[in-house]
Amino acid sequence: MTIKKPYGLIAGLIVIVAVVAGLGMSSHNNASTKGKIEIVAGENFWGSLASQLGGSRAHVTSIVSDPNADPHEYESNTTTARQFSSAKYVILNGAGYDSWADKLLAASSPPDRKVLRVSDLLGKKDGDNPHFWYDPAYVNQVVAHMDSDLIAVDPSGASYYKQQLKNLQASLATYQNHINEIKQRFAGTKVAATEDIFVYLADASGLDLVSPPAFIEAVAEGNDPPTASVVTFQQQVESGQIKVLVYNQQTITPLTENVKKMATQHGIPIVGITETLQPPNAKFQDWMNSELTTLENALNGQAG
Repeated sequence: MTIKKPYGLIAGLIVIVAVVAGLGMSSHNNASTKGKIEIVAGENFWGSLASQLGGSRAHVTSIVSDPNADPHEYESNTTTARQFSSAKYVILNGAGYDSWADKLLAASSPPDRKVLRVSDLLGKKDGDNPHFWYDPAYVNQVVAHMDSDLIAVDPSGASYYKQQLKNLQASLATYQNHINEIKQRFAGTKVAATEDIFVYLADASGLDLVSPPAFIEAVAEGNDPPTASVVTFQQQVESGQIKVLVYNQQTITPLTENVKKMATQHGIPIVGITETLQPPNAKFQDWMNSELTTLENALNGQAG
């Protein structure tokens, strides 16, 4: 991740004007989406879960989905503005992760639009680790709340949404059981990560993430880590203290590349994880399970 980039005044005005101008043209339903609830998710990991809950009664648009881009650097456009203006339900991550959406919400506020900001649901704030989707307990909490919101927006579909939630919970159990299996086998194993994207999953898996907090937080914010933290990180790699190195595939910097090179030289398996679904059309739980398989293989000493 790199540090979030706020809008300039001119960019903000352009977006607002675009929304106002587009309100009369915001009906973008075609034959396949007519009559469905329009849902906009800031990111495709939440969008995947919303889509599985909404099923045949909802049409979900995920704004941030490019697997080759840093989600923090996303900048909205007039198309995004129209999508927000016509959505009945908007799902955002919050905690500063998708602050680009704030002006879009403010530019149009239909009385029947419902908004879920995941950070608010979880009691988190700007500055907290925003990678909530990597915590299985948070995911369960979010999907249950999403389902309640869908029932509030579309009461006639209540029984349908309740069944969709049961189906999704059963499907999510597969990757969450995988996390528990890793915990049973590898709890306490020392691992390292180049940034804080892995913190929640490391905790859930019982792994001992020993990377200096000052290092991973600085990289996450797009800043240079303190020299002492860099030295400590290098010593952890060179001394063989860690069994696996985890890095964010959507953030490439000279520092993280150097750390990866050092890990390779010392025979430490490297695991790449991402911030958005890969492939972009994958189901959330399949994406998670794939990453967990790679992690488990690395913990077994197999090169990634």
